[in-house]
Amino acid sequence: MTTARKMIVLTDGFTDPNRAKTAISVMRYKPDEVVAVVDRKLAGRTSQEVLGVGGDTPVVGSLADAPGADTLLIGIAPPGGKIPEHWRPIVLEAITRGLNILSGLHDFLIDDAEFSQAAAEHGVELIDVRRNDEHDVANRQGIRPECLRIHTVANTSSCGKMVAAIEVTRGLERAGVDAKFVATGQTGIFIEGDGCPIDCVVSDFVNGAAEKLVLANQHHEVILGEGQGSLVHPRYSGVTLGLLHGLMPDGLIFCYEPGRKTVFGMDDVKLPPLEKVIEFFQIAANIMHPCRIIGIAVNGRGHSDDDVAAECRRVSNQFGLPACDVLRHGPDKLVDAVLELKRQLNK
Repeated sequence: MTTARKMIVLTDGFTDPNRAKTAISVMRYKPDEVVAVVDRKLAGRTSQEVLGVGGDTPVVGSLADAPGADTLLIGIAPPGGKIPEHWRPIVLEAITRGLNILSGLHDFLIDDAEFSQAAAEHGVELIDVRRNDEHDVANRQGIRPECLRIHTVANTSSCGKMVAAIEVTRGLERAGVDAKFVATGQTGIFIEGDGCPIDCVVSDFVNGAAEKLVLANQHHEVILGEGQGSLVHPRYSGVTLGLLHGLMPDGLIFCYEPGRKTVFGMDDVKLPPLEKVIEFFQIAANIMHPCRIIGIAVNGRGHSDDDVAAECRRVSNQFGLPACDVLRHGPDKLVDAVLELKRQLNK
């Protein structure tokens, strides 16, 4: 992926904080690369108004209303990773306009005969970031002990694991630490420019792919491995465990969203109490490598500042750990927790 992209972000019909999380994160961390958001029903508004990020970036009704772009970004990450059927004409129009297509869907655009033929005719790239050729198992060889490995985990999906990892990485960098955000999902890869789409790796090779991310990045002082799913999510627990065992973290940052009672995307499946989930993660991590929870990232979206502050105090008192909302309060409490673990482990 080029670093000089000028992107139109496609969220048409899905422009809301839950379904457009890919769009939101890209606009939060790569705002200079986004020209416009496409949503026909919301045209005329700004990204800030409809998504809470992006400032004055316009929401437009058509590709023709967003000149100067070279890339169309598929801005959603739907369950199952399939392209919405009503988006096909928009993607085809983008191709005919000479735009590269950047996608994190499980349905690879390059394998779609109509899209690939159009791309060949118009000389554009179809970039499927989830496409990979991982085929190595974990070997537990060559791990540099001096590199501190931190991993963000959670009680369910879509509650801020990537954001927490990025914000803590940037906080460590501001503190003079050589830190690296290690992306394991499509949105993180869009932002960081490298990583591995761990949820699209053949199951036997998930641990090995995660281990390769460690090997590729362990020249840094600290690596922040982005979490995926949850050990208690009926759909994604296998990915979560393979990632946890492949990264072999020294410390975990636990993420959750106050008020959630059920697993994300499965309203009939109740979430276990936080203490049960935290205990489970620590047991699962320590079976491979000494590890402990070092802090809690509270995702306070949809809640008032006062309510989030009170929740952070409550959960901090309950578990005896630093807790903060990394976007509202900044990540300093979690940065300090990482530095303290680094000191304790002499890394």
